[in-house]
Amino acid sequence: MATSTPASSAAALIESAKKAAAYQAVADHLPPTATYVGIGSGSTVVYVVEAIAAKGPSFSANMTFIPTGSQSKGLIRAAGLRLCNLDERPLVDGVPVALDVAFDGADEVDEDLNLIKGGGACLFQEKLVAVAAKKFIAVADSRKQSARLCTKWKTIPIEVLPLSAPDVLSRLKAMGSPSPVVRSGLPSKAGECVTDNGMWIIDAPFPPLLLPKDLTAEVKGNGENGVWEIEKLAEELVRLPGVVEIGLFHGFNGVQAVSRGKEFQAQKPVAAYFGTPTGEVQVQTAA
Repeated sequence: MATSTPASSAAALIESAKKAAAYQAVADHLPPTATYVGIGSGSTVVYVVEAIAAKGPSFSANMTFIPTGSQSKGLIRAAGLRLCNLDERPLVDGVPVALDVAFDGADEVDEDLNLIKGGGACLFQEKLVAVAAKKFIAVADSRKQSARLCTKWKTIPIEVLPLSAPDVLSRLKAMGSPSPVVRSGLPSKAGECVTDNGMWIIDAPFPPLLLPKDLTAEVKGNGENGVWEIEKLAEELVRLPGVVEIGLFHGFNGVQAVSRGKEFQAQKPVAAYFGTPTGEVQVQTAA
């Protein structure tokens, strides 16, 4: 008779935590009136799709689901939900229809709801889906919570054109990233990790990223001694020639975007749901 080990018990608790967070996030943010729904990538999103399917075919009969990559496309199909690629959704007055909500995971979440994403190499399409949504909901387990990004998840994933990788690596080192590397495709694939877009991923470590409230006259967050404030670093990274997209989801959320006149430019979630080993779900919302 098989017996559980401490490691297997801990893993089971983590999966239970992810499932609890996903089910609550769907219950709170997917109304039966929703028509277009973004589905992200990663292990927690498996439970998001499960939670939607568990509501029955009648609940999702008028919904269309937009994937962030091949994994989420497979989850949508396997659940029997209606699939539509991001670029195939209909136009309203010449503009692609907005997603009512997008659900996705995160590798790390700071206290201002900035995210690191890209551990699964889907960050570019994940960001495209997030900004197409009126609101974005992050779902994870409580291990992903940090006061500052690059505390637990030490690197920022950066999607790059393969031709540009040597120059991007050199520039990252000059910016204070001590040992950026092109992500390997091992163990499943020899050579580099290739994204759904045919690009490579560079994983760039940085010291914990400051928030705007951390800045002082002495601490400017502009890269001096390798210390960066998140907005300043993101702005510098996206300007590097050859960088397609970065795994920092930052700035403002979908609700804030409306008041700023910047609809469909929002990268941050309006809420993050974290499952805990005790079975509780912690909900972090924008201040």
